[in-house]
Order: sequence, then structure tokens, then C-alpha cells
Amino acid sequence: MRICRFRSENKILWGIVKEDSIVPIQGNHIIDFLNLEGKQPEIQGNPIEISKVEILSPITDPRNIICQGKNYAQHIIETGMDPKDKDYNLFFTKAPSSLTSAIGEIIKPSFVKLLDYEAEMVIILKKEILRKTIITKENLHEYVGAITLANDVSARDIQIPQGQWFKGKSYRTFCPIGPFVELVGKEEVSKISKLKISLKVNGEPRQNSSLDKMIFPPEETLTELSGIMDLFPGDIILTGTPSGVALNAPGGFVKKIASFLFSEKKLMEIFVKKQLASPKYLKIGDIIEAELKTEDRSLDLGTMKLKVREDR
Repeated sequence: MRICRFRSENKILWGIVKEDSIVPIQGNHIIDFLNLEGKQPEIQGNPIEISKVEILSPITDPRNIICQGKNYAQHIIETGMDPKDKDYNLFFTKAPSSLTSAIGEIIKPSFVKLLDYEAEMVIILKKEILRKTIITKENLHEYVGAITLANDVSARDIQIPQGQWFKGKSYRTFCPIGPFVELVGKEEVSKISKLKISLKVNGEPRQNSSLDKMIFPPEETLTELSGIMDLFPGDIILTGTPSGVALNAPGGFVKKIASFLFSEKKLMEIFVKKQLASPKYLKIGDIIEAELKTEDRSLDLGTMKLKVREDR
């Protein structure tokens, strides 16, 4: 079942997505829908054309927004690292205030020079995990209630020179989510590895990959996280982005040589200057479109469409 959160006639509602329309249903929060177990939610009105509503972020106030970094081998290469050197799962977080609609705008802070995109699948938890738990492909559906799409927008000139992942990825509107949420059971969870994720900027393909290329799939990630922290229904995990982002850093050998020649501050100045030469970083007015779906479209999270605007 595909659902979404939307605004119609100044009312915020939830609905089931049916082709070009939305059927309003009873519910106030994503958590209300995560344990339906195949049941149909109560219908609350007549179908409304999608074109006549404002799509909103389906995630509003999670306890945790957890992100995986460098979870695809080709993405590791473009960040200047060797995938063989990464034998650990990299985690970071984003501020809840970075959440925004998947159909709308990304606000580029005036001081950010290197604005980047990262299309990612999101898993939404439906069951609390309060102790170390072994999660496998066979029981993953007991913990994951839904999936959706996100863009882990990143200010690379903050994230990398300052070493501030949280800061560089947490400005307001830096976490678009949606537009749709797919409620999943055992059958749908088994299709996660078959999902294809893609992203375009101004119609130009930038990212295109299948989720079976993830280094750490959701069951491994949740197992590890369960040994670190408490997790709750409504928490979300962004599972990493494939290759094709604007960032393209030098390899490890070049960085080692440079570290002998320059101070860290000088290295970062050189890094920013080199990156500014790339035409791939986002500019004011750029249109970003992203999709997450299986080839047969039995799972289809809709099309994310965002425009970059300047901070007023």
C-alpha cells in the first residue's frame, strides 16, 4: 500500500495513493500505519486529484534520523577512498529540522559553495529495539514497516573542510523525504534489493544503481545499531547513496603526498578550489528529480522533484 501526507483546503491529511488520485484515510502520524498487517485503514473522504494537493513530508518528528555513509563501493571510490579499506559501517545523523517535502524547494545557504545531492532509500521502523538483536533477511519485516525515498543534501565545503558531517548535512530543507511511503510486509521487504534508485539534475542522469550493491544491507545495519542505541517506531534510517554525486575527491595516495607538503587548512583551501571547477554542484534554479522503484513497479515511491533556491 502506498500512502502520503498532504495538504488540501488548509487541512493536513493522509491518503492512499491510487494512480493519479489520493483517497483520504484516518490517521495523524506515520506510526498509525506501520502495523496495519494488511488491514485497510478507514476511508475518510472521496478521492482527490494529486495535482490539486500539496505533498508534504511523511516524516515529521522522528526520535532519530540515522544515516549511513559510503555504503556503495563506487561512491567510496569517488570520495577518494579504497573500498577495501572500509570494513566498518559509517553512521551519522541529521537534524529533524532538515526534513522537508519531496516536492518543493531546497534552500541553499548564501555561504555554501559546494551543494551536493545524494539519493537514498529510507527504512522506517515499526518496532522498538532496546537491546542487541540479531536481524536477518527472514525477520527484517518484523522491524521495518515502510520504505521511502530521501535526498541527503550536503554542503561539502562545510562537511569536509570542517569535518562536520552533522553540520554540513543538517541545514533546513537538507532532508527531503517522499513523496510516497510504501507500507511493507514480508513479501515487499524481500524486494528491497531489487529496487533501482536514480537521480537527475536538469534532466541529466547523475545517479543510477540497484540496492543490491549496498555494502551493509538493512538487516546488518539494524543488527549493529541494536548493539549501540535504542530504536523506536517512526525512526528512520537513510541507507547511503550510490555513485554519481558532484563530489570527486583525489585518491588516497595523492592525499598522503599532499599532507606532507601542505597544512590541513591549506589542503582544504585547495580541495574547495578544485571542487569549484566541477559543473556538477547544485546551483540556484537547478531541478533535481529522483526515483526509487522496482522494474515491474510493484514498489514505486513516486518522483521526488525539487528546485534549488537562494536563502532570502
